[in-house]
Amino acid sequence: MSDQETLEVYNAKAGEYAELTSNDAHGADFKAFLKNVDAGGRLLDLGCGPGHFAKLMAQAGFEVDATDASVEMVKLASAHDGVTARCETFDQLNATDHYDGVFANFSLLHARRDAVEGHIEQIVRALKSGGVFHIAMKAGTGEKRDRIGRKYSYFSADELEDMLTKAGLTIIYRNQGTDKGMDGSMADWVSLQGRKQ
Repeated sequence: MSDQETLEVYNAKAGEYAELTSNDAHGADFKAFLKNVDAGGRLLDLGCGPGHFAKLMAQAGFEVDATDASVEMVKLASAHDGVTARCETFDQLNATDHYDGVFANFSLLHARRDAVEGHIEQIVRALKSGGVFHIAMKAGTGEKRDRIGRKYSYFSADELEDMLTKAGLTIIYRNQGTDKGMDGSMADWVSLQGRKQ
């Protein structure tokens, strides 16, 4: 279930968030993801936000589904050519063997901490054999709200890697860093990509 206060922040600040993240899709993580997935396949941008990544996926020749729990974010994502965007929560994903790649870039961090492992298991079910899952999360422990009211679940790199491996993925990419968020604070993060056997 989505946190209502977090959704209200994203609905109110959709344009500001889109501007803040406009260059994110040109980073190393996304380039690695596009190299690791089969060309021309079907991808899911899970928690797509304003659709920057989904837009570039479509431009690269992929079939793209994009989902987000924020109505205003879905409106922005839907404006991109080649992107099919819909308003959906993480627990509404029910596909099986359907996607060549699932991209969850700083989205699952808004799920309840005790629900994240189950979401990862469902994402792996949604992947075809050989499919790739990308996840990026803020690093740390526990759950808390940021300065503007968004709720976060934090994990260490080892915890995330264990969950992906347990779900049946082989880790093929790792990255870590520190960036400033929309609330103005610096935060450590970790990203991983795993391939389904």
